[in-house]
Amino acid sequence: MNSRKLTLGLFAFYLIVLTWIILFKMQFSLRNLPHIQNVNWIPFGEPLVVNGKRDVGEIVQNAAAFFPMGIFVRALWPGRPLVKQLLPVIGASLLFEAAQYVFAIGASDITDVISNASGGALGIAAAALIAKVFGNRWLKAVNIVCLTGAIALSALIVVLLVSNL
Repeated sequence: MNSRKLTLGLFAFYLIVLTWIILFKMQFSLRNLPHIQNVNWIPFGEPLVVNGKRDVGEIVQNAAAFFPMGIFVRALWPGRPLVKQLLPVIGASLLFEAAQYVFAIGASDITDVISNASGGALGIAAAALIAKVFGNRWLKAVNIVCLTGAIALSALIVVLLVSNL
């Protein structure tokens, strides 16, 4: 039971950081947020163009940002079928995109939802693989890695805060 509580706590921390990244664009001041209220419904229709070339980095970053969510969903609800594990990932992605539109703090893009869901699906698959490798100890292994990451991320955020004072 303690392992599950730790997983829930780490998941809450992850959601807070993910919100800071997606909605607040890693800013420490609300006045620095962009004022964009745009929706792109065409998948992969409006890619970021840098120096005249398509930049797929944003797609990869979105997938990477939602990869841990897939691991957490699999850890917290391991008995659910894949579709029911994907629903919270897709729902969270849609919620973030809707919030960006409502508050005019970013462009809402169906490509982001697709890449976020793909990252979550890869996280679910990775968690299933970790469970096969580690057996009954897989949740402990995931918690150790996530706790280490949370501590490192917290230290980075503190450094960013101090350097922006």
